[in-house]
Amino acid sequence: MKSIKKIITAAIFFFVIGTLSAQSPPHPNGGNAPGSGNTPVGGGAAIGGGLIIMLALGIGYGARKIYDARRKVLG
Repeated sequence: MKSIKKIITAAIFFFVIGTLSAQSPPHPNGGNAPGSGNTPVGGGAAIGGGLIIMLALGIGYGARKIYDARRKVLG
């Protein structure tokens, strides 16, 4: 009985995954006429601030892991 439930669950899962489709990409220039703007696809979002935050969090996470590992070995 458990194997039948697993098979049915897997079939439903793959059916749902197979029927889903992604959205089409946005039009360059936000739908305006070509040449009326210089906006890249996806907008003009800056990634600099987020990149700095992610690097800082990664450094903090790594420092904490090293600290915990040293405490475990020495203590």
